[in-house]
Parts: sequence; C-alpha cells; structure tokens
Amino acid sequence: MWPADIEVKAGEIIAAFTARGLKVATAESCTGGLIAGALTEISGSSAVVDRGFVTYSNEAKVAMLGVEAATLIAHGAVSRQTAIEMAQGAVAHSAADFAVAVTGIAGPGGGSVEKPVGLVHLAASGRNGALLHREMRYGDIGRSKIRLATVRTALDMLTEIAQAE
Repeated sequence: MWPADIEVKAGEIIAAFTARGLKVATAESCTGGLIAGALTEISGSSAVVDRGFVTYSNEAKVAMLGVEAATLIAHGAVSRQTAIEMAQGAVAHSAADFAVAVTGIAGPGGGSVEKPVGLVHLAASGRNGALLHREMRYGDIGRSKIRLATVRTALDMLTEIAQAE
C-alpha cells in the first residue's frame, strides 16, 4: 500500500519508539491522516501510536488542538506559527511523548503568490520541550506527490526529534 521507503521509515520509528517506551501523536491537516496511517500500517504500532488528530478546518485546529484563533487570523492556517501550535497541542491533548503536525496547500487549487501550492509547514514537538519546524516548498507536483512527500518529511522529523532526547 505504501511506497517502500515510507514503510521502512515507519517501521524504524515503531521499533525505536517501542524500544524506548515512547508514544507519538499526529496532528494533520493537508495529509488527512496519512502520517498516522503510515505508522499504523506497521505491526506493533499500538504500543507507540497514541492518537491522530485530523484537523482539516480552522475550527478543528482550535477545538481539538488549542490553536489560538488569533494565530490563525494573524498568520493563516498554513504558517510556521500554526504548525508549531498544532504540534504542541497534540502533545498537550494526548499521552504522547512526541507529536508531529502538518499544515499546507496540496492543491491543485487554493494557492496564492504568497502561499503557493506545495507549501507545507511541519512541526514536531516533545513533552520535554523539544521543537522542530520545517517549511517545505515541494512545488506544484500534484496533490498525491505533495502529500506523500509531506509524510516522508514528517517521519524524518519524528526520528530527529526523538533522537535529540
């Protein structure tokens, strides 16, 4: 079902987090649950995956993750600030040690000069205060490719933030 590289990376995360007794949560907008799906494709993932939040609307970001409405007004849903608040909110509203969050424009519509199709903000947060952010500009390569590229980056960030602990 998944490209081999995603399945391998997800398997590595499940193994490493299991060995360390760590839990993860996801907070997803443009990927619509694909990151959680990649992780839960792996046998034994129930020991690691606490929950996934699919917060496609701004209202869901506020209600489920505690993203500040003022952040959405000032910076928009697709922004560094929103991604960080989503990741921090996923940790705060779960039993996870680490969370990864994504918000972006997968297209084919919805882009602008300032925020083009293919722009994705990702953040990873740890209960220990660790924080990562990445702004990716994948380009207008097609909705499916943008979403899969985002899953790859999110899995890489989960690995990176957990190794920093």
